[in-house]
Formats: sequence, structure tokens, C-alpha cells
Amino acid sequence: MINEIKSKQQKLEMVYIEDLVPQDHILRKIDKYIDFSFIRELTKDLYCHDNGRPAVDPVVLFKMLFIGYLFGIRSERQLVRDIEVNVAYRWFLGFSLTDKIPDHSTISQNRRRRFKDTDIAQK
Repeated sequence: MINEIKSKQQKLEMVYIEDLVPQDHILRKIDKYIDFSFIRELTKDLYCHDNGRPAVDPVVLFKMLFIGYLFGIRSERQLVRDIEVNVAYRWFLGFSLTDKIPDHSTISQNRRRRFKDTDIAQK
């Protein structure tokens, strides 16, 4: 007898993203031992604090680039697509399952303009 799976695509479920990421996932280990908040201090002078639209948290931008480097994702477009569907990546970045992920151009423009001629990535 074949046990046909009924579509549950429209089913509402309440889950904790914390429960969806395996305890032994490498991003959990990295999150446990590396505090990325120092990036805010390093980048504070590169942002205008009283003008313009709200910026993407620089910690998130660097963590996104870190994920790309760690998992060999060379394209920023592909990186954003992978983050959109990978629960562990979303968890590491602090996004919920429904949060909008920053556009690939946001990563590119910050990397090429705002962080150009700085040693922030090396630090």
C-alpha cells in the first residue's frame, strides 16, 4: 500500500526557528564562540546616524559575507537565495522564517563603497 502524502503547504504551524537548527551545526558553534558585535564599533564612523533611511546592521552584512566564505558561495545573488531557504543561515543572521533578506546589491554596494579602503574584514 502506498502512503500518499497530502499537501500541507497551506497548513499553519507554530515553530521555533531555534528547534529547526541542529545542535551540532557549525554555525551554532561559531555563534557560541564568536561575538560579532565588535563590528558595530569598527563601522560606526562609516554610517550617518541622523540622516537617510535605516541601514542594514553591519553585523548582518559581515555575517552574510562570512556565510558565503565559509560555505563557498561565491555569488552574492546566490548567497541571498541560499539564505532565503536555509533555516540555519537565517538563525545565524537573526532573521525569522518570514523576514525579508537584504538584497544582493546591498551587500555589494556596502562591500564596494562603504567598506572600501578599510581593514574591517581582516579584523
